[in-house]
Amino acid sequence: MQLENESIIINIESWFIPIDILLILSTGLSILFGIIFLLIIIYDKTCHTVSIMLIGNSCLTEIIYGINMFSMGLFTFENDLKQIQYQDSLCLFRGYFGYVVTSLQNYSYLLQAMYRYLIIIYPTRRYYQTIKFQLILICLTWIFSLLCPIPYILLNEIKYNVYNQICQMPLHLSFITIYNAFCIYLIPLSLLILIYLKLIKYVRKMNKNIILVNNLIRAQSELKMVRRIIILVTGVIIIGFPYTMFFFLSFFVNLPKYHFRIAYIFVDISLLFVIIILFQFTDQIKIFIMKKIIRRTNIVLPIIT
Repeated sequence: MQLENESIIINIESWFIPIDILLILSTGLSILFGIIFLLIIIYDKTCHTVSIMLIGNSCLTEIIYGINMFSMGLFTFENDLKQIQYQDSLCLFRGYFGYVVTSLQNYSYLLQAMYRYLIIIYPTRRYYQTIKFQLILICLTWIFSLLCPIPYILLNEIKYNVYNQICQMPLHLSFITIYNAFCIYLIPLSLLILIYLKLIKYVRKMNKNIILVNNLIRAQSELKMVRRIIILVTGVIIIGFPYTMFFFLSFFVNLPKYHFRIAYIFVDISLLFVIIILFQFTDQIKIFIMKKIIRRTNIVLPIIT
């Protein structure tokens, strides 16, 4: 390797540039669709409900996630194009913020499930269903997500990886790696699954009581929404499986040189998948768009005689 203007010339594989472009396009589309999604929520008054507010929180999280990944992709693309190893001033920040937005993403799904749980299990406790209470929970998840990765910075765990042109914590067996998995993934996803199982048990119990028909129908409807969140999370886990696989393999063997590049192909694709599924599962957004389409098709041009 050759020193040149505080950068180092490195060998670039033929597949680096095409993959970099693909990831930039994927995250760019995710940001665009996410902004459109969020603007519809803000503009359409029928979307001004607590449940849609929580979906909007998830959408905002995905937009920020996309911006971070887009910036990361541009940085990698520039270095690969110039065939240099160079750590810019924002590299460590992007690495830290990547963990922040991943945490925000997972906890935003948990908040949606918790809201459905409170509606079904505690229907008379109206305060739990208010915008104020849910905003408090949203703020708490943001504060927790911002504070959780700070030990990575203090312990200097986020490092610049030359071969992958990225600032990340190295994947290996250590306390900080387990801490990261526990706080960002295991806590929110475990609670999400627990809520889903408890709701299934509750609905089955209600199903035996024919008198509470209205309550049962409502509970089944909310359970359906939680099931959609589970489907969304499961899809993200399946698409992001290479990252999970590398995480566990790092405990026992040396990982491939370009493991982060391979893993982030699927991570960026999963971001676009999330935006599309959020749209598919949000009926109010689909109704708004369909109304706009129908209104345009119903415009009759004046006939000149």
